[in-house]
Amino acid sequence: MTQSDSHRLSTALRWLRADDDAQRPGAETERHPAPGDDPCVRECRKALPVESVGASGARLSGPSTEFVEQAARRLALVCMVLAAVLFIMTAVAWAIYGPLGWAAPPNLWLVRLGRALLLLQALVVLGVVRSRRLSPEATLHVGLAFQVLGGLAIALPSFHGPEAIARNDLSHLSWLCVWITFFPLVVPAPVGRAVATSVLTASTGPAVFAVMSLRAGAPLPPAQALFEAFAPVYICAGISLVPAWLMRDLGRQVTQARREARRLGSYQLVERLGHGGMGEVWRAEHSMLARPAAVKLVKPELLGAAGGDDEQRTVLTRFEREARATAALRSPHTVSLYDFGVADDGAFYYVMELLEGLDLETLVERYGPAPPARAVHLLAQACDSLAEAHAAGLVHRDVKPANIYACRLGLTLDFVKVLDFGLVAGAKFARTPGSARLTGEGFIVGTPAFMAPEMVSEGEVDARADIYALGCVAYWLLTGKHVFESERPMQVMIDHARTQPLPPSRRFERPLPPALDEVVLACLAKAPAERPQDALELKRRLLAAVDEPWTQERARAWWEERLPAHLPPLGPLDPTRAPRAVVDASRA
Repeated sequence: MTQSDSHRLSTALRWLRADDDAQRPGAETERHPAPGDDPCVRECRKALPVESVGASGARLSGPSTEFVEQAARRLALVCMVLAAVLFIMTAVAWAIYGPLGWAAPPNLWLVRLGRALLLLQALVVLGVVRSRRLSPEATLHVGLAFQVLGGLAIALPSFHGPEAIARNDLSHLSWLCVWITFFPLVVPAPVGRAVATSVLTASTGPAVFAVMSLRAGAPLPPAQALFEAFAPVYICAGISLVPAWLMRDLGRQVTQARREARRLGSYQLVERLGHGGMGEVWRAEHSMLARPAAVKLVKPELLGAAGGDDEQRTVLTRFEREARATAALRSPHTVSLYDFGVADDGAFYYVMELLEGLDLETLVERYGPAPPARAVHLLAQACDSLAEAHAAGLVHRDVKPANIYACRLGLTLDFVKVLDFGLVAGAKFARTPGSARLTGEGFIVGTPAFMAPEMVSEGEVDARADIYALGCVAYWLLTGKHVFESERPMQVMIDHARTQPLPPSRRFERPLPPALDEVVLACLAKAPAERPQDALELKRRLLAAVDEPWTQERARAWWEERLPAHLPPLGPLDPTRAPRAVVDASRA
């Protein structure tokens, strides 16, 4: 990695770490990255990219996602403050006009109605923003509607009749003027839309006056009174052009700054897919190749690089060695590692294959346990991935449903990819001082619900620990439950070390093949010598445990019912039609 690339990467990481906004759960993206230890990546959100670079090389720019999200948070803050102020004003008004007996102003009911409507609107908008069910862009559209409807609530007591009109001359500006001028700073919008919304908000004053006057049958005030009452709100609507333009310019500057900061070497970071304990995962695109990728930024302190210079150099050496070993894996069922590097500030990053599908944890949580034939189909492919890694002297150490993806790959469905081989260790290691493990001293590596007994007891660990973890994954796939369940992770680890598990068939309402029960329990043996001794042996035993295989027809039927958006086009290819190469003339 060149010095300039390192500088850009360091700058990008500083931007990314400053952006600690929360994620919206529940929205599923079309492609999913290798999430590793980041559980939040399984709840990916769809976000407007800062810059999309298509195969043609055309760049589509838009407002920064973070800039829009910050505006949504400002809207929520304004709604909270406004609601608090209105509540206090209502309580004070009730006290002075009630128990204290002060003289109430005329048409007090209109004032109370306007405050109540504005308070209700503020609480509704606050609930919409806090629920995160809408995209940030849609939330800002709600904010623009709030500007108009809130202006209507403010105009109700201010312009309800001739006597109110008389109080609003050029020397007394109404609260509607403040509302119109202030709002573009809270909710940014294109200048034309912002001004149009301000004019519509200003028109609520004349609308309220016209309706209330017709209802009361009162004569119209002189033209001068009407002009002095309504001219200021329209002047403020015109002045709102200035804050709207300033917010547009600020948005462009932020977008441009983030666009420049989010280039890691040849990769442009497009949208953040999630963040968690290990770092962040971004969807990225190569500047020259029409190939999307997932970039994982790993917090250096979690890899033991928070100590002195000697320790950091040692961890860097291990990281590079193990990343190169991982990149050398060629199994089609292992996620591809395209690139890796280290920034000037010591942060690590991986550039990985971007996947389309969902991990096995999400699969079971959303759709329930898998049929035995499908579970075996998925597990057998995971065995192929682990077999190659074990043959290369690598142990995964964190095999779990979140690290196994059921994907669409070309025309093939339920194609398995095993993720996060970036944190593997040598085929045999012990937790002793000076041992060559990437995560540094004092860490227990792995996930408690899927940890082999020897990992809990800090003994020697080899490839059979991955066999045990894959047995835990099989248990999850077949039953929808973990082998041992407790709210305390330490208790789960103790159970893995000491407690005999129940057969999967005992914890599932439908019968399971007895042979499959036996294979899963064999994987969960406490002693490594009693488990299947390698991944290929486990694969053979799994395939022999079911009578009917899981076919592509069955897989397609499942995806058509539950994930139709991920389906490849169906139909035979025309063998007489020659493939065409798409050439971008601008790059020729």
